[in-house]
Amino acid sequence: MHRRIALAALFVVGIAHTALAASDPARCRELTRKYQTDKAQLSAIEVSLTLFAAANADCAILATGLLDQGASVDARDRFGARPLSHAARSGHLDMVDLLLARGAPVNARNLAGSTALYFAAERGDVPIVQRLIARGADVNLTGRSGASPTAAAAYAGRDKVVQLLLEHGADGRKPDSTGKPPVVYAAAGGHLGIVRQLLALGIDINARYANDLTLLMWASGPDKDVPEAQAVDVVSYLLDAGARVDDRDARRRTALMTAAEGNHPGIVKALLARGADPALTDKAGKRAADLTVLTALREELTRP
Repeated sequence: MHRRIALAALFVVGIAHTALAASDPARCRELTRKYQTDKAQLSAIEVSLTLFAAANADCAILATGLLDQGASVDARDRFGARPLSHAARSGHLDMVDLLLARGAPVNARNLAGSTALYFAAERGDVPIVQRLIARGADVNLTGRSGASPTAAAAYAGRDKVVQLLLEHGADGRKPDSTGKPPVVYAAAGGHLGIVRQLLALGIDINARYANDLTLLMWASGPDKDVPEAQAVDVVSYLLDAGARVDDRDARRRTALMTAAEGNHPGIVKALLARGADPALTDKAGKRAADLTVLTALREELTRP
């Protein structure tokens, strides 16, 4: 449980913003009206702050007027993000182009270290990722907890973005501050295409990460929203690629124990079919059968 919470915590803040969507004409009209009414009393800082709202709502005409009136493309919100990051996070390519044309710093980072490219990668917005890279965005600048844009894209299952980042020099093997490289997030998220891309970089399939967990263990205890069939595909791929089925983590638990504790019958079946030993015990003396609350799964694990 704690493993999944820790994994999600690196990305949940940015993911929450991906719901921001297309241009909102009504919102733009409201912002423009308010700006026209109040502009004589607005300070330079307040004008720049209005630019953030325009970037979020994709109000190009208003943003152009604000920039003409001195709004700064290097203004920062309370999290240290610039207008370019707001536009990228909201998925507004035309706004990104406008801000870049007005000199927005493409590699500016917020207080957590995230750039506009990080937000676009997390969102999975291929056109914006392409534009930012073309304008010199550094594909290896890290964001929250030292996670790279590749890790953010891997966590969110953005196959095409991962491919683009790797093609433009991203280090797909770089771990974040918790010691997990992007492939861990892809395995736990059931993203087979991304797992394949990253393993093709020459990553050791039996490498150990925090608490001696292997990729097979991460895949066998997938994130709660991952369809089981999707997780089984990743587990099967890892086993076919040479993952050792009975490796132990720091608690002496195997992938089978992880799958049993998570109550994943499909994954348990796949591991048993590949020779996983249900008789092995962890440091507390528990077998895989002792870790599940499902009667049918317990019977499967204790069947002679």
